[in-house]
Amino acid sequence: MGLTARIRTRDGWAVSHAVVTVTDMTGTQVLRAEADTEGTVRDATPLAPGPYTVIVTAVGYAPAASSAIVTASGRAEVGTVTLARQGGTELPPPGPWTVDPAHSSVAAVAQHLGISSVHGRFTEFAGTVEIAPDDVTKSRVEAVIKAASIDTGNGMRDTHLRSADFLDVERYPEITYRSTGVSQAGPDRWTVHGELGLHGVVRPVDLDLSYLGTGADPWGGTRAAFRATTELRREDFAMNYNQVLQAGIAAIGTTLRVELDVQAVQGESLPAA
Repeated sequence: MGLTARIRTRDGWAVSHAVVTVTDMTGTQVLRAEADTEGTVRDATPLAPGPYTVIVTAVGYAPAASSAIVTASGRAEVGTVTLARQGGTELPPPGPWTVDPAHSSVAAVAQHLGISSVHGRFTEFAGTVEIAPDDVTKSRVEAVIKAASIDTGNGMRDTHLRSADFLDVERYPEITYRSTGVSQAGPDRWTVHGELGLHGVVRPVDLDLSYLGTGADPWGGTRAAFRATTELRREDFAMNYNQVLQAGIAAIGTTLRVELDVQAVQGESLPAA
């Protein structure tokens, strides 16, 4: 075996599309090999003893270079090479992920009487995330929320929110979101561009997204955590009801702050209970 190497992200995940290039001290390329699906490079081409430069590249990652000494056996054991995502932002492994509603929350905050806030959440929802392997901007997000599952902790208020004055859940039982693209917004932030269907109206809505990390769960699976926020104007979705007090203050604010805390399980479905 001439060359062996393992290519990993900072989280320890395999980079299956990495390419390893070996050059001699004159800068001449003497070997080029691609990683397999496990992020491992194994190439049987024997190399002449001496010093070499090993360069590892992968789409979406900053290149890494190191020196290697080939022994008389003709082998170069590079070991584990860690690649950092360009811009400093790590992402979960590519492929499908399924949102776990039991460990996620979809919340909204509205201003009340101009001096305080009312917090609500939706208790029934489902979603999927597809992380693109080579170009994160091609990743996708889809979610469906049951509008009638709104819960603000007050039964009378929740009944009013389900009525035609607001969500009109009889006519529009589902709130939907489908992404149209992803772009990097900073060293640790992403913007998800998408379309929100709410109260019979579909409008473009961007989510400010942070990726919080990935890890193993107690059931043998892998989970990734995200946090996302956005702000909506009620009038953009034809929810114009309001009550104006004598002082001219609206009882309910015209904007909603949406806060999403999402935990997703790697794979196309949730594990069996």
